[in-house]
Amino acid sequence: QVQLVESGGGSAQAGGSLRLSCAASGYAYSSSCMGWFRQAPGKEREGVAAVDARGVIVYYADSAKGRFTISRDNAKNTLYLQMNSLKPEDTAMYYCATNPYARTCSIWDPSEFTFWGQGTQVTVSS
Repeated sequence: QVQLVESGGGSAQAGGSLRLSCAASGYAYSSSCMGWFRQAPGKEREGVAAVDARGVIVYYADSAKGRFTISRDNAKNTLYLQMNSLKPEDTAMYYCATNPYARTCSIWDPSEFTFWGQGTQVTVSS
């Protein structure tokens, strides 16, 4: 079965960095698009970044552009999100997600993603 396991969350100071990882298994990872989403308390889940199966086509939310980088290692079945210049408003639970039947997907419609991880908490203090 499809499994997505996030790691790398934690606490950081504003201006600091964190690198999230998502280990995928149970499906054709290298043929599937992947995305990162986040949800802060009391807010709706929002897309952060997405990448196509080859790791070539990427999408970023405006809040992530210039600070976050999504990447994937298809040999290791792992997705990454490098987060730099963190801000307190980046505090949220971060989820990775996939659609095993799509090679490309965007972050604008979470319903495109059919499998989700359990999330990893990121807390940024000022």
